[in-house]
Amino acid sequence: MHTTLPLQGGAGRGSAIMNEKLLTIVDQFATRGTVAEIKPLGEGLINDTLLVKTAQSEAPNYVLQRINTNVFPDVDMLMNNIRAVTGHIRQKLAARGETDIDRKVLTFVPLKNDQSKLYTIVDGEPWRLMIFINDAITKQAVNPESSEAAGEAFGDFQAMLADIPVQLGETIKDFHNMEFRLQQLKDVIAVDPAGRVASVQPIIDELLSYADEMTAAERLGREGKLPKRICHCDTKVNNMMFDKNDRVLCVIDLDTVMPNFIFSDYGDFLRTAANFTAEDDPDLSKVGFNMEIFKAFTRGYLRSAKSFLTPLEKEMLPYAATLFPYMQAVRFLWDYISGDKYWKCKYPEHNLDRVKNQLTLFKSAYALKDEMARFIAEQ
Repeated sequence: MHTTLPLQGGAGRGSAIMNEKLLTIVDQFATRGTVAEIKPLGEGLINDTLLVKTAQSEAPNYVLQRINTNVFPDVDMLMNNIRAVTGHIRQKLAARGETDIDRKVLTFVPLKNDQSKLYTIVDGEPWRLMIFINDAITKQAVNPESSEAAGEAFGDFQAMLADIPVQLGETIKDFHNMEFRLQQLKDVIAVDPAGRVASVQPIIDELLSYADEMTAAERLGREGKLPKRICHCDTKVNNMMFDKNDRVLCVIDLDTVMPNFIFSDYGDFLRTAANFTAEDDPDLSKVGFNMEIFKAFTRGYLRSAKSFLTPLEKEMLPYAATLFPYMQAVRFLWDYISGDKYWKCKYPEHNLDRVKNQLTLFKSAYALKDEMARFIAEQ
């Protein structure tokens, strides 16, 4: 899904043409200052991201992105979502009396010739531009301190958007729909394209034995007992910006912001952060659910999300903590049975090791549900 832009290396005309193209793209946006340099930024796996440095000290620097339409095919919906979300958050911050708001919410730059548009199409590819937040950093480390900060930041993000007056679109359809993911698995089992079903039948049987319990959210949603809210849907520690004093400035990477059950943000963070090891570690003795990280994240999350959570949503947070390793085990197994078409694999059984890892994490979390519930009830 990631294509590297030929900005560095290589000789002669090809590189110059690409830089001319990028300058032409930037020039379509309502920027300030003149461009001094354009270079790759970060290590994102979905969109190509570049830093646009300006020559004037009083002008901001910018972040230029090429949107990956394989992942986000409806760019209009995507950017309309982002406009609505950033605008609503800006209003909330102003109402709170916050200062330095431009550092606390992303600012996307409109086109020069059409202020209503936040992206342009060049050679069939969509590009967007946002203001670079100076003196801000992201973090990779997961520890109790950063987990609590993440919980509070993502809970506050949901709280600010709880009353957004517009209906957002679903940028990745059925992204966290457990019923859909199970149906995908059942469909590929029936076809068995890589001849692998027989070898993993015990794992299939074990996962499907939990299917009814793990699709509770979809049923409760249809019954009108669980609302869909605006969620980030990619709650990693590195999707927050911190200032030099270690305070959270804002949540970033807004492409997956869409309606979902609040379990998406809560459970997805814990799936990666509360595992004692990486999601593909084949040594299952290292896999387990880290209650210290769970407690830190939950403290932060409930501090900011309590303003809108219903009693049922709060009661089901332990379910959310088990749902996401279960969902990921189902998805990895679907890909393994498919013949490893979706995730990159470094060796033939890589996806199967991922399945076993996430199934082990699920069972570890499942065994701790009562302890989780007691901790949540005390908050």
